[in-house]
Amino acid sequence: MKAIVLEAADKPLVFKEVETPVLKPGEVLVKIKAAALNRRDYWITIGKYANIKYPIILGSDGAGIVTEAGSDEDKHWIGKEVIINPGYGWGNDENFQSNEFKILGLPDNGTLAEYVKAPAEQLHPKPSHLSWEQAAAIPLAGLTTYRALFVKGKAVKNDKVLITGAGSGTGTLALQLAVAAGCKVFATSSSDEKIERAKQLGAIVGVNYKSEDWAEQLHGLSGGFDLIIDSALGDGFAKLPDLCAPGGRIVIFGGTAGNIPALNGRKIFWRQLQIIGTMMGSPRDFSDMLDFINTHQIMPAVDEVFALADAAKAVSKMEHSSQFGKIVLIA
Repeated sequence: MKAIVLEAADKPLVFKEVETPVLKPGEVLVKIKAAALNRRDYWITIGKYANIKYPIILGSDGAGIVTEAGSDEDKHWIGKEVIINPGYGWGNDENFQSNEFKILGLPDNGTLAEYVKAPAEQLHPKPSHLSWEQAAAIPLAGLTTYRALFVKGKAVKNDKVLITGAGSGTGTLALQLAVAAGCKVFATSSSDEKIERAKQLGAIVGVNYKSEDWAEQLHGLSGGFDLIIDSALGDGFAKLPDLCAPGGRIVIFGGTAGNIPALNGRKIFWRQLQIIGTMMGSPRDFSDMLDFINTHQIMPAVDEVFALADAAKAVSKMEHSSQFGKIVLIA
């Protein structure tokens, strides 16, 4: 089969022939119809991710058709259209992942290939209202943002919610999920064009975070947020506690702009604020997320579709953060 292989951090991605995976009992083989990139794929390509091994086939998100099963009890999946939960080995505690938790695409070979093997327990029926490209856009971003919004963030109808960095795959899907839940959604992004697209997806107001007074604009427009979803951190994070209403929550799941800067802890405890970390989600979260997407007929934003052989071009686009929504590859 053909796959995109990263042989070392200082080498380009290679589109090459590799061996088709051999199944163990409990595993299935999925013929990939579409796969999507995540920010972690970019960090891995430049060697800035924990426990990298080489060579590795990248890709956590994938949708396709099951062609083989390693056990008789899993043969009912053969011929089914599926998406794959990329988070393996969560464990028994809904509050946090176990030490055995891992993500498809590292350390195990991922979805940027013609075929991928996965435990049958990680499969879910592909939402019927979605194209292959849209379905591939869901797994990692959908799981992460659903948990951030509803499990950790406790978002409910009419909450005022700020999504920072709308335009990224997670930011765009978080916006769509929050709008579907009846929240009053505000967004920041890096360009007026992305802000307009965020409004088309249901954001009430968007502010360009490159403006010096972006936080003041948001505070004046909102009066304070019940929930802020942030995956950037960096210097701008210092302004987020001031944007919270009393009792507000800030949920974080990434750090693309750096670390958390110095904060005034007195404002945090006096105003009963919460800063909450999250990462991926449990099998229950994944099932609940899919139910939510099916119920509300949500269609994830897909920015551009590349051929699998052009994965290097797709990763380059992600490096420059010019996309709005997910970058997808088709085999």
